[in-house]
Amino acid sequence: MKMNLAEEEIRILGCLIEKELTTPENYPLSLNALTNACNQKSNRAPLMDLSEADVVRSLDTLGARGLARLTTTGGRLAKYRHSLSDNLHLSPVALSVLAELMLRGPQTAGELRNRAERMTPLADIAVVEEILGTLMAFGPPLVTRLPRQPGQKEQRYAQLFAGEPDVPADAPPPRPEPGRRRVMAENERLVRLEEEVSALRAEIAALRSAIEAAKGMFE
Repeated sequence: MKMNLAEEEIRILGCLIEKELTTPENYPLSLNALTNACNQKSNRAPLMDLSEADVVRSLDTLGARGLARLTTTGGRLAKYRHSLSDNLHLSPVALSVLAELMLRGPQTAGELRNRAERMTPLADIAVVEEILGTLMAFGPPLVTRLPRQPGQKEQRYAQLFAGEPDVPADAPPPRPEPGRRRVMAENERLVRLEEEVSALRAEIAALRSAIEAAKGMFE
């Protein structure tokens, strides 16, 4: 199932999963609660400023694709819930990792373990890596491993609900410092001198051979 969801739709799904796991007593969410969750200042990247109308439009799109639905369970007030569990049959731990990627963007396995633990217990990074492997092996994949960027020690993972993420091109190497440029220039000069000395030695050796050959002719 190829998603290609908009950023707002992914934020809504992430919030619905998050609130289901962290505050089940308040789940499903009213439109007002869901809008506040989307615009929350903590545990979100990038920050958003969605109106209730924005959320309604995105909910309609998600509903048409079977990813979220309206429910009146618990009273007459309309409330909303996600349908990922029904469609993808993912465990709570897998949903928690997926929600973190939806809410904060690409992260390392260590970051996911620390941040997703507020939703469900995660024993160690090995558990997170196993979950990521399952999500990457899904048909089609729900998560991808990003290429390691210069200066990064660990690889990051990204969700694929919006399609393949844009991977920034490798940054150009930093310009050498003045001291390093001087050393590089000196090294280049020494290399050129060594090459010239070698060439001169070869010429001298060739001349000596020619002289010895000429002497032999007159002896």
